[in-house]
Amino acid sequence: MPLGPKSSAINIHGSAVPEVSPNVPRTPTNITIHPVALFSILDHYLRRTDAQDRVIGTLLGTRHDNEVEVRSSFAVLHSETDEQVAVDMDYHRTMYELHHKVNPKEVIVGWYSTGSNLNTYSALIQNFYSQETGPHQAIHVAVNTGIEEGQEAGVKAYISSPVGVFPKPENCVFVPVPVELRFHDAERSGLDLLANTANSTSSTTPQPVTDLEIIEKAILSVSDMLDRVLSYVRAVLAGEKKGDPAIGRYLMDTLGASTDDLEKGSFNASLQDTLMVTYLANLVRAQAEVSSRLALTAAS
Repeated sequence: MPLGPKSSAINIHGSAVPEVSPNVPRTPTNITIHPVALFSILDHYLRRTDAQDRVIGTLLGTRHDNEVEVRSSFAVLHSETDEQVAVDMDYHRTMYELHHKVNPKEVIVGWYSTGSNLNTYSALIQNFYSQETGPHQAIHVAVNTGIEEGQEAGVKAYISSPVGVFPKPENCVFVPVPVELRFHDAERSGLDLLANTANSTSSTTPQPVTDLEIIEKAILSVSDMLDRVLSYVRAVLAGEKKGDPAIGRYLMDTLGASTDDLEKGSFNASLQDTLMVTYLANLVRAQAEVSSRLALTAAS
């Protein structure tokens, strides 16, 4: 699909997001990406041809008010030249239909590309995905792999805004949006294993990690975090370090909630259970003694 000639695409730096009227879908103000989607993007980049400077694909996820959660992604065939850019729309729609049958809750939320270059072709692709996500705004996630010299690896997210009195598809402003990487607790062990493999001298582990080793590493990690918190609190109490009110409130909420649960919830429930067992044991003992006395009386 040729998308047209070159024009202008602008990338502005800032955290402000344009406001919209109540009747229009809310503009995304925060974007969350799951590791599965990020790994899929990096795998697509590793499998690119030598002639491709970047790769693009479709982002799938869910929307919650003004937050977009990117859960998965798939690659889209495209080609770029100095004159035009072409995207295989039929492949894109076929892949989405297949994915929608497996995960009906996930919808198209935008697209991704590798690298940090935002040009006219990016504006044209953004216009195409805006039609796919309408009436919601399409998001664009740019993944910088850090391979190019002078470029740091990282992830950035954008939304677009038209430019001009009579805006054209190739003219838009890319507005940055806060983005964060979020993973579930069940995914932590897998991510830790990948991180350990990346830091090791060999690319593979000698044998699978057992459940006991995972538990041991988790306990050591928790112990290390508790030691850091304890050293921080001691330094603040001794006046060696200035305390952060936000950290103090977070620790108070976390530890206070646990203490309240222990005192008011679990401890009381355990105490009541113990008293009930003691009462039943005494009742059984009394009944047994009465039964034995009755038996002796009847025998005499």
